[in-house]
Amino acid sequence: MARALRRRETIAEQRLWKKLRNRQIDGWKFKRQVPHGRYVLDFFCADAALVIEVDGFQHREERTAYDADRTVYLQGEGLRVLRLDNSDVLDNMDGTLETVYLALGKCSAPSPGAPRRQKSVATRRQARRPLPKGRGGDSTSGEGEVSK
Repeated sequence: MARALRRRETIAEQRLWKKLRNRQIDGWKFKRQVPHGRYVLDFFCADAALVIEVDGFQHREERTAYDADRTVYLQGEGLRVLRLDNSDVLDNMDGTLETVYLALGKCSAPSPGAPRRQKSVATRRQARRPLPKGRGGDSTSGEGEVSK
């Protein structure tokens, strides 16, 4: 199932994956479409126990209860969930990456053997635009926010 989902990724997921793969954010290793319990996670960083979910318009309208149940389940598994809106990923990649970078900054560093890269989102801070109000902060729920 995860393999099939990797072939059907949204454009936003594809673009975000290009920025997350190969330890591009300070050496943090991400995987995509990772099976976890009864769900398949869009992106997962095991060292940070961080799940990133990229939500399209259907998540705002049709899947609110499903997403809430999913978040509660994942939190019960000891994971933090960062929900990003498709439009933010597509229209504001720098702000999106800064949100991910800040979420990772609240974790201990990646495994000692993991290579750390000098190029990080922090080096592009001047070019980034902030996410729209209500996105990107710590909270217990909501799109674009880390929940724990």
